[in-house]
Amino acid sequence: MLTLTQGIVLGIVQGITELFPVSSLGHSTLIPALLHWQINEQDPAFLEFLVATHFATALVLFLYYWKDWMRILRGIVRSLITRSLASDSTARLGWLLIVGTVPAGVLGFVFQNKIEAIFINPRSAALFLAANGVLIFGAEWLRNSTYAFSGGDNRIARLSWGKGFFVGIMQSLALIPGFSRTGSSLSGGLIVGLSHEDALRFAFLLSTPIIGAAALLKLPELFKNGDHALLLTAFVGSLCAALFSYLSVRFLTSYFKIESRSLAPFALYCLIVGITAFFLVS
Repeated sequence: MLTLTQGIVLGIVQGITELFPVSSLGHSTLIPALLHWQINEQDPAFLEFLVATHFATALVLFLYYWKDWMRILRGIVRSLITRSLASDSTARLGWLLIVGTVPAGVLGFVFQNKIEAIFINPRSAALFLAANGVLIFGAEWLRNSTYAFSGGDNRIARLSWGKGFFVGIMQSLALIPGFSRTGSSLSGGLIVGLSHEDALRFAFLLSTPIIGAAALLKLPELFKNGDHALLLTAFVGSLCAALFSYLSVRFLTSYFKIESRSLAPFALYCLIVGITAFFLVS
């Protein structure tokens, strides 16, 4: 059973690591092991707590991009009415997000429980966290040999359907604890030619419905549990996650406005922490 203090710590960690390209589920699995908390990562109560903090993060992302989502949803509806995407970059961006959501949505629905049952343990999380670092370094290296373009939604909307689907496939790596949703989506965006700023925006928009839908499907289990202490811990942890998610998205959107900045510091962090944790956890 999580204590309130542990819930606060994990909520803060969730808020930061879900949006930073360093894997929230990987950190939520590693921290209890490194701090020797008596927590079973397979315990339904622990997973229900994580679902609540994920929902808080998705809600913050949705509210942060509220005006964008309203514009995108209107664009999708407009394209259905006119049956055309010609000269409508907003509508095309909306459909690109739908196309990019399909891989993670389908794979998550079919395989997520099986993947978590196999890999949600500290040593696996540490190993895949290091692999996440390798992935990010690889994306930066591949990007150097391509023309990275910037220009906001109009340029993002010019991605082909195949490239949008590829970014969605990359996002699916986050089903494995240790791989970051933001990191894998960002990597996919860089590989298909987006700038860091545009790849981050696309990654955040792409992740919002996936995180939110997955959390909404499982959130009722938290209330069915009837454990008032768990509900309090989940509520406080979610508030912490929401606050730090907001601070994280503000920081990252500002950080990548300077095109010379790269994912290398985050990749190095994942490699160092992942390798070190692999040898420290039992």
